Amino acid sequence: MGILETLVKQTESINDFIGRVVSWTILGVVLITFLVAILRYVFSMGWIQLQESYMWLHGILFTSAMGYAFLHDSHVRVDIFYRAASTRYKAWVNLVGTIIFLFPTLGMIWWTCYPYVIISWQRLETSMEAGGLPALYLLKSFLLVLVAVLLLQGIAVISRCILVLRGTTKHAEPFDSSQVV
Repeated sequence: MGILETLVKQTESINDFIGRVVSWTILGVVLITFLVAILRYVFSMGWIQLQESYMWLHGILFTSAMGYAFLHDSHVRVDIFYRAASTRYKAWVNLVGTIIFLFPTLGMIWWTCYPYVIISWQRLETSMEAGGLPALYLLKSFLLVLVAVLLLQGIAVISRCILVLRGTTKHAEPFDSSQVV
């Protein structure tokens, strides 16, 4: 197996693992939301920390699983021309799209969010709500995780496109987690 093939396999394995692990947070979101509703409407009780916790879990899920969604082609795509196109055409579209659109967007997100996260860490920021969750800086750090997982997947997409354009069509299909040993 070549370097690019190994890079694709390892990177996609990482994003698949992260996505599968953080997908379990949705169970926490559902259970906590149910508990908050029962406590509020049946017992007239509420805790800000409990209410914030499901919003935090939701934020962690979406920021961490972006690479997983990109890996499994679960993102929004306009398939008017793409769906019926050849494998080489799709590889060119994905290669150019990743380089021209994804990477600059990730650069802008990093450039905008990094100081925001650093300031939050320096202040050891907590929730603005009285009785809210501490360590808001940890949640804000997931903005940088979003950039990292999408950057990893972007590198894998580019590598896969190069393999396809070199004529290695066995790499045209997206990652299949059943291939992981």
